Amino acid sequence: MGKSEEFPELSDTNWLCDFAFAVDIFSHMNELNVKLQGKDQFAHDMYTNVRAFKSKLVLFSRQMSNKSFAHFPTLAVQKEAARNAKKYCKSLDDLHREFCRRFCDFEKIDKSLQLVSCPLSQDPESAPQELQLELIDLQSDSVSKEKFKSLKLNDFYASLNETAFPNLRRTAQKMLVLFGSTYV
Repeated sequence: MGKSEEFPELSDTNWLCDFAFAVDIFSHMNELNVKLQGKDQFAHDMYTNVRAFKSKLVLFSRQMSNKSFAHFPTLAVQKEAARNAKKYCKSLDDLHREFCRRFCDFEKIDKSLQLVSCPLSQDPESAPQELQLELIDLQSDSVSKEKFKSLKLNDFYASLNETAFPNLRRTAQKMLVLFGSTYV
């Protein structure tokens, strides 16, 4: 008994294309999973990776609609891939919608996450009023700038003077403890 008789799917070109698509998309999803793991991962790190993955899904769908399989190497070698491209675009669009739905709460705190992760590049006028003056002081302090470059984010905020930066420290504490990763 040959492989094609024992496993008829191996003779089905549509099934092989679907399988190749699954291999490639799961490879991309696994890359995201690995990025979400590890020590010292904070909400802003995780959301940055999720946001990047959502953008990649949009790119994949656009390229797939043009029958470009650059980021789907397993699918690219399948002769019937182009014929199934529309179906894979729909799957990619569905996956994108699902990621948007599942991570919509991050959109609500995105500005706070950005403020905490990149305080030196934030426009003080667009920050909440209670943080504006502290941001200006922080952005004007060369010692703090050096500390920001050299320390881990949580260590940087712990190093800030409690009297000079009470609101900035409090905001950072709220954002940094959202879900510090438990992965080692």
